[in-house]
Amino acid sequence: MGTYEDLPAELATERLRLRRWAPSDAEEFRGLWLERDPRAVRRIDAEGRPTVEDIRGWLRNNPLMADPGLGLLPIELRDTGEFIGYCGLTVGQGSFDEPEIAYELARRAHGHGYATEAARAVIEAATRTGRRRLWATVREWNAPSFRVLEKLDFHRSDRVTEDAERGNTIWMTRVLDPRERR
Repeated sequence: MGTYEDLPAELATERLRLRRWAPSDAEEFRGLWLERDPRAVRRIDAEGRPTVEDIRGWLRNNPLMADPGLGLLPIELRDTGEFIGYCGLTVGQGSFDEPEIAYELARRAHGHGYATEAARAVIEAATRTGRRRLWATVREWNAPSFRVLEKLDFHRSDRVTEDAERGNTIWMTRVLDPRERR
């Protein structure tokens, strides 16, 4: 495992602010779970879990929602402070050296370029940490996510994780240019 700078716990773009999680984000975060496609792996189960209190506990215990040095950061609109989703780096199906970029936005925030804007900020920050490659895993039916990743210069790798029930997972990747480090 290499040595890297930590992903910053706060990032800002023209329209967005990415920051650490707070326990008060639990209800909005659970709202994302409620909106997920029925084929998604992590959904609210038949018993109603995770509950808002379950999620609040996760956020207290791990305010970056990822392994140390990485982070999934809530996204809020700079103008209003409205929570619209999250974006960041996690080991996920990648590795600490080559983490996975992940993002999820509330449906009300789709179609405004927010996912691309937030992910671009995370990619720039990942480059500054010293990492050389990022991964993204996307279900084959998730066309909007493919469009975001293509705008960010990700391309399909040779890896596919087959899943007849939920749809195959396509592995996308992007090599980071060390000349972009600042």
